[in-house]
Amino acid sequence: MINRVLIRVKTVQLLYANLNNPSSSQVSAENELQTSLDKTYELYHWLLQLSVDITSYAVKRIEIGLNKMRPTPEESNPNRRFINNKFAKQLAKNKELAKYVSEHGISWEENNDLVKNLYELICRSDIYKEYMAAPSSDYENDKVFWRRVYKKILMPDKSLDAQIEEINLYWNDDSETVFSFIDKTIKHFCVENEENQSLLPMYRDESDKEFAIQLYKFTIENKDEYMKWIEDTAKNWEVERIAAMDIAIMQAAIAELTHFPTIPVNVTLNEYIEISKFYSTEKSCTFINGVLDSITNKLRKENKLLKVGALVKDDSK
Repeated sequence: MINRVLIRVKTVQLLYANLNNPSSSQVSAENELQTSLDKTYELYHWLLQLSVDITSYAVKRIEIGLNKMRPTPEESNPNRRFINNKFAKQLAKNKELAKYVSEHGISWEENNDLVKNLYELICRSDIYKEYMAAPSSDYENDKVFWRRVYKKILMPDKSLDAQIEEINLYWNDDSETVFSFIDKTIKHFCVENEENQSLLPMYRDESDKEFAIQLYKFTIENKDEYMKWIEDTAKNWEVERIAAMDIAIMQAAIAELTHFPTIPVNVTLNEYIEISKFYSTEKSCTFINGVLDSITNKLRKENKLLKVGALVKDDSK
């Protein structure tokens, strides 16, 4: 689940923080990176659990209506399709989710108002109305319904976004990426797997885990040398005028270019240019692209850019 795109972003963010607080030790910074990645995986479980808790809230609403002295016709004969959603029921019994939620103390109970408001937001949506009014529904339709709810209702909701940031500061920029993992998870669910359905692992494989550990380490260990390369290349710029975020992005990119021989050069350059578009200044993209291109050409001429094997596109997604 923690892919290389996210690892690069987290590394750059931590490098930027380190530039502004150079007293931070390498060990504490590496621990901070691992904590940040762990917390992203935790958010994945928080958001999965949200659909379980919203469904539980809907069940309570129906029970309250049925127990009224004078229930309305709708309360006496409620449409139970939402609470009987087969995907939501399967997820509520999922062993992996239940274990992780229990071990990490994940609960939306302290956010009852948010759960209530999100449920009511869902009920007012066309997605809900179409789903509830359909002549029939099966497991695949039930999955599609929750995929649409996550993408069209929960992900854009400002109150949920604010609550996510309040629960944990590490999640400031993570929610959109994690929502994409939620969508992938729902697509992979199979009714036959029942409560034993696997969730996404924290890392796709050991190589991604190793990438996360090594990228920051290599950057920090060689940052002074990389800074000299940047200074020599950006001769028309005063070092003080180069944005700290730009330095962090370029240092991480150089570390990846020089220490990960199986990652193609164009993949590395494209990934860090994309990061600069989102996290740095308006003109940074062109500047960073020019500096990294010059450094890449210089490394090639000096035989310091060694790539091995049949290079394929880095599967960062």
